[in-house]
Amino acid sequence: MFTGIITDIGRIASVENRGDMRVTVEAGYDHATIDMGASISCSGVCLTVVDKGPGWFAVDVSGETISRTASQWSAGSRLNLERAMKIGDEIGGHIVTGHVDGTGTVRAIQPDGDSRRIGFSVGPALAPYLAAKGSVTIDGVSLTVNEVSDQPDGTTHFAVNIIPHTAQVTTLGALAEGDIVNIEIDVLARYLARMEEVRRHER
Repeated sequence: MFTGIITDIGRIASVENRGDMRVTVEAGYDHATIDMGASISCSGVCLTVVDKGPGWFAVDVSGETISRTASQWSAGSRLNLERAMKIGDEIGGHIVTGHVDGTGTVRAIQPDGDSRRIGFSVGPALAPYLAAKGSVTIDGVSLTVNEVSDQPDGTTHFAVNIIPHTAQVTTLGALAEGDIVNIEIDVLARYLARMEEVRRHER
C-alpha cells in the first residue's frame, strides 16, 4: 500500500526483455534500506524489487502490466517513486494500492494563480469513479479532482490543480498536451461500485 506522496524521481537506466521486461531504475534511495522483494510504486505501478545496487534497483514488468499502463517503459523515462508505507506512517495523501485502473490523456494545461490546472480525458470505464473533490492517483501522485464533466462522445473530462511544489518534486510538472498517464481510482469508489453491482443482481 502507498499514500501517493512521491519521495523520489527515478530514471530508467536500462530495459532488458527476458520473458518479462527487466527494468533497472536509477534512484536516490539508500539501497541498503531496500529489501529484496520490497514493493516500490513506479509512476503508480506497484512493482517488486528483484535486484539492487548502489544508486539503483531492478524490477520485472509483466506483459499484462505493460498493456495496461502508459508507455513509460523505455530507457531515459522518468518515474515517480514511492516506497511502500509502514504501519504508523503518516498518510499525507490517500490509500493507494499501486494497481493502475487505466490511462488518461492530457487535454489541456493552463495557469491558475501560481499553480497549473491540468485537464484529462478518460474513457467510460473510469468515468463512474471520478467525482469532484474526490481523490485520484495520476502517475502515482495523490491528487484532488476539482471538476468533472461527461462528454457526448462517452468520454469524461476532469481537472486537477498542480501546486508549484508538486510540479517540482514529481514528473507532473513536465506533462504536455497529448501525454498519456496512469490512473488509479480511489479504492473506496471501487468497492462502492462493486457493492452496487451486487445489489443490482440481487434485485
